[in-house]
Amino acid sequence: MLWYWKHVGPRRIIEFVLLTVFAIFFAGPLVNLLVLAFSEKWNYPDILPQVWGFKWWEFVLAKDDIVSSISLSFLIATLVTLLSIVVCIPAAYAFARLQFPLKRMFLFSFLLTHAFPKMGLYVSIAVLFYRIGLMNTLFGVVLIHMINVLMFMTWIPTSAFRNVHRAQEESARDVGASPFKVFRSITLPMAMPGIMVASIFTFLNSLDEAQGTFLVGIPDYKTMPIVMYSIISDFPSSAGAVFSIILTLPTIILLVAAQRLVSADVLASGFQMK
Repeated sequence: MLWYWKHVGPRRIIEFVLLTVFAIFFAGPLVNLLVLAFSEKWNYPDILPQVWGFKWWEFVLAKDDIVSSISLSFLIATLVTLLSIVVCIPAAYAFARLQFPLKRMFLFSFLLTHAFPKMGLYVSIAVLFYRIGLMNTLFGVVLIHMINVLMFMTWIPTSAFRNVHRAQEESARDVGASPFKVFRSITLPMAMPGIMVASIFTFLNSLDEAQGTFLVGIPDYKTMPIVMYSIISDFPSSAGAVFSIILTLPTIILLVAAQRLVSADVLASGFQMK
């Protein structure tokens, strides 16, 4: 081992140290979360819990409001994703293929929801929703979630449609395919990885949204993040760790799926204005 480190050079050693520090910094809180979720008794200064078990899992899953909040969060995230696809995919195709006045300005406008503090934006939207009767309604919660994900569902699919070469579409048209068949058989399948990634980001963003739901949906619509805040403040940290894992697990699974669907350079191109 000593012979190996003498021959790798100082640059390799520095890279190894930095990678180790990064791994500890990134994975350390996750490992602590896992240990905390399965600990029934853990007192300082012991490094590991004295008693392991599923006590806090049973405690969390036995509460009716927690189970209902999980179901509600996935329902809202699914509705937001589907409605965003219906609304934003045609817009993304138009931004990618059509030329019209103020095109770049309209595309840039989708960033405005992320350019200002969300709470201030949500308060102004909540005032509008109150006037038109959308407060404390499922549709109001879905709408305020959609406002926060328009950028993902527009910019990334726009890049995906741009990356479909027109020559492939023209070849299909030359052999007699209709415009709709070309779009269905060539354009849409080739752009589908980018659309899937945008859909995954939209689903995860909706799943984690708390501020907008709190302003518009309370008291009848309590999603996972809102219930988690009350658990963390009212119950031991082990219960909060269990709920955090439940909230984080779909994120990890879907992000791994997104990484398999599209590379980082293709994803980055979705945030370039052309």
